[in-house]
Amino acid sequence: MEAVLREAQVEDHQPCIWSRRCARAGAGPRRHLHCSAMTTLTTSAPVLDARGGLPRTYHVRTLGCQMNVHDSEHMAGLLERAGYLRVEDVPEAAARATDAGDGGADVVIINTCSVRENAATRLFGNLGQLAAVKRERPGMQIAVAGCLAQQMGEGIVERAPWVDVVFGTHNLDVLPALLERARHNSAAAVELEESLKVFPSTLPTRRESSYAAWVSIAVGCNNTCTFCIVPSLRGKQRDRRPGDVLAEVEAVASQGAIEVTLLGQNVNSYGVGFGDRGAFAKLLRATGSVEGIERVRFTSPHPAAFTDDVIEAMATTEAVMPSLHMPLQSGSDRVLRAMRRSYRTQRFLGILDKVRAVMPEAAITTDIIVGFPGETEEDFQATLDVVEQARFASAYTFEYSPRPGTPAADRDDQVPTEVVKDRYRRLDALVRRIAHEENERQEGRVVEVLVAEGEGRRDSVTARISGRAADNRLVHVALPEGLAENDYAGGAPRPGDMVTVRVTHGAPHNLIADSARCGHELDPRAAAANEALKPGDRLWLDDGPALFQVRRTRAGDAWERRQAEACATPEPDTAPVSLGLPTLRVGAPV
Repeated sequence: MEAVLREAQVEDHQPCIWSRRCARAGAGPRRHLHCSAMTTLTTSAPVLDARGGLPRTYHVRTLGCQMNVHDSEHMAGLLERAGYLRVEDVPEAAARATDAGDGGADVVIINTCSVRENAATRLFGNLGQLAAVKRERPGMQIAVAGCLAQQMGEGIVERAPWVDVVFGTHNLDVLPALLERARHNSAAAVELEESLKVFPSTLPTRRESSYAAWVSIAVGCNNTCTFCIVPSLRGKQRDRRPGDVLAEVEAVASQGAIEVTLLGQNVNSYGVGFGDRGAFAKLLRATGSVEGIERVRFTSPHPAAFTDDVIEAMATTEAVMPSLHMPLQSGSDRVLRAMRRSYRTQRFLGILDKVRAVMPEAAITTDIIVGFPGETEEDFQATLDVVEQARFASAYTFEYSPRPGTPAADRDDQVPTEVVKDRYRRLDALVRRIAHEENERQEGRVVEVLVAEGEGRRDSVTARISGRAADNRLVHVALPEGLAENDYAGGAPRPGDMVTVRVTHGAPHNLIADSARCGHELDPRAAAANEALKPGDRLWLDDGPALFQVRRTRAGDAWERRQAEACATPEPDTAPVSLGLPTLRVGAPV
């Protein structure tokens, strides 16, 4: 296993990049090291906690983007391979959970993000709460990972000396060994790499979902946006070989997943590293043809690299879903130039037009920053105009946050805070209005929803289940009257199953599909009681017939198997962990 996880330098020439060969990354210089020996992945982490009876448990808290979510899945896989168990699977440990977010675990990992200015403040606030828990829990360890760990390194331990382990974005594989080293030496272990040591996708993975999987196609970024700190923390873009990506897609499909999301900081620059600028379009088509995969998504593309062949692949590959998340950042060409974003608004809007011409039902979402240094009221109005024209299904809007070490942070024309907040409020109001209008346009549409776990916070109150439509909109679905959400034998869909319903209400942030309850009118008393409820809790009926059709899937079967295996509680040294590469483990739990 160690041989699988250790990697050598990338070969300059390979006979076929689409063959199933492991992507290899070279080791870079070491920045911080509290030990003269190189760290190697080991399987000898402690199994029992300080109480001597229960297995060691872990809890990962993830902050930030989808890359961090997927990295956390790798951390969980590494820990389970080393003998740790998820704290949720050990009720006696989970019962110790406190408001500090420890989950009751013996090992708490905080996977950090550094995009926002308050990231450090938030981290140290969390660490302060965990310090009190650690004092009362013998043997507890705290680890800090992710972009902020890569940025601050030993500075984290200097400010929070109760932290046991710090490691960065380039060396996830060292986590179990660092925990053991810190325990053995009774001292913090800090280890960072300047460049990628082990490609994360080769590491053990404990996927959070049995029906949908993240699949990384590249790490790092070659862009030089003046507001962004990510390239300095995740390094230059490194592409995985297409054959390796497809092998992982086949692996997750064999384990029951029916949806995959291809991940990268800039997915449509994929292939530049091995000399094939058309590689991403080819990869989309190839991924969509993998047996068992019904839904393919990707995030995030860069407008400057968005080519017509990708749009054609989206339109002609049945499994590629009609959804697109593409960051705008600003609607002002002057600001885009200052941001060093290598496109202009005309190109951005042109891409949207082309996508909608071949995929009229596509839901398009974006990211927007307000208050970038030097932004004038005219610049901001240009952003409002583009948002109005683009008709985004939703948008993630941010107040500009200066990050140390970025060119934008050093500019002397920072926009006053009160102006930024006012612009943010105006932009947010516009985004919300358009999103609501676009959701209302969905009323009456018949959609197939992939039922998800944990998407609807009030499902138990409203007798609904939740999931995502093909266009990635969140849909809350009413169950037929008298059917409990966990009555799978009685016809309730499991997470991972598909249900066909009709949208009966477009809410501000989601869709409601209560067509299972249509076909008859509520009596006056019930109608009055329903009308008195909050909009989100209300039953929304239309004049159409009842519609609620369940399609049981392999993904639902996989979810059910996983639930049964969790109840069985395997021995720590045989806890199921899937590997993305290079082997396929048919039937293995995900």
